[in-house]
Amino acid sequence: MSASTMDFTRRDAAIDILRALTMLLMIFVNDLWTISGYPGWLGHAGRGQDMLGLADMVFPCFLFAVGTSIPFAIERRFSKGLSGVSTVGHILSRTFALLLMGAFIVNTEHGVSPKTGMSLGVFRIVMTIAFLLIWNVYPKAGNRNMKRLYRILKIVGILLLVWLAIVFRDAGGGVFQARWWGILGLIGWTYLVCAFIYLFTRDRFRYLIPIWIIFVLICILKSGTIEGPPLLNLPRGNFLDEWLSMLHIDNGALPAFTMGGMLLSLAGVKYAGISNRTKIIVVAGVACILLIAGVLSHNVWIISKLSATPPWVFFCTAIAAGTYGVIYWLVEAGKASWFTIISPAGTATLTCYLLPYIMYSLVAITGVKLPEWLTIGVAGVLNCIAYSFIIIGITRLLGKIHIKLKI
Repeated sequence: MSASTMDFTRRDAAIDILRALTMLLMIFVNDLWTISGYPGWLGHAGRGQDMLGLADMVFPCFLFAVGTSIPFAIERRFSKGLSGVSTVGHILSRTFALLLMGAFIVNTEHGVSPKTGMSLGVFRIVMTIAFLLIWNVYPKAGNRNMKRLYRILKIVGILLLVWLAIVFRDAGGGVFQARWWGILGLIGWTYLVCAFIYLFTRDRFRYLIPIWIIFVLICILKSGTIEGPPLLNLPRGNFLDEWLSMLHIDNGALPAFTMGGMLLSLAGVKYAGISNRTKIIVVAGVACILLIAGVLSHNVWIISKLSATPPWVFFCTAIAAGTYGVIYWLVEAGKASWFTIISPAGTATLTCYLLPYIMYSLVAITGVKLPEWLTIGVAGVLNCIAYSFIIIGITRLLGKIHIKLKI
């Protein structure tokens, strides 16, 4: 069955829910810095620590969710008659948007100098407003004046970002620069690589599966073992490392997550005719195989997000695939409504991700502080959970007034 005969028009509710659940957890773990005394397993493992915390699972699960959407996005473009050239442009524009937003966010993480003329909070609010002006999904324009207004708003957003980049100075006086790109940037580079892979391979598993295996093998060969250096310990400046760095593949872990999600969603469409029971059994089987691979590889490598080790890749991919399987089963059982409260996080994901930057900035500017008892231990954790749902609730309200980012 070729991509042209496969039905990518039906939306997979389980994918949207997986993305929403992942975003809910991302908001939660990103808010843990505001409290103290929470269980260590909720946070990130430290460098060299052999542990898989909840926070260590969220980013790979999000990359997995990104991968599940790639076949749908590209095939829908082709089904509308859009050309391959325009699809390449679409991939590049999405990547550019993620890299640009990531670069701005990372620069603010290094503080904002008083010489900028703004506090960190004000800078981040103006920055986020600029993002909204440029990439907002504006209502369908009924006349030329509305079209002109939307165009002007986008131009204003672009000019704001240019101005912010020019006047920016970090806490040490440094100018605006790429630095490490940030979470959005890492998503952008990974999306670029995997989207182009799909664009040139389409639904052909005979190419996609070996490519996923290659990324996993790169991770296996390039990760430092418990006993010492990586299995493939090449001297500095070697061609392989330079090439991997140029493509921002690094040790292959991040694109492996996204390729895993791509394979799962593509299989769901390609084999739509098989029974739901069989689908769930297959997904459960794949998750079990990945778990076994994680256990076996743990004898050689520690579980570490910071070092992007093979056990981290295997365990997190298993968790993402297994979670999708559970969600799919619930959706087929008519329980999709259980997740309605978090649905905006799955359909307006970027808005949901950026909102906390405005919220934290407003808190910093106003000086509002919660009672200390609400920032410690169990009460603090419950506070972070409530905050996550509030952010998603605000995302829902913004969507109702046509404020929603989409790249």
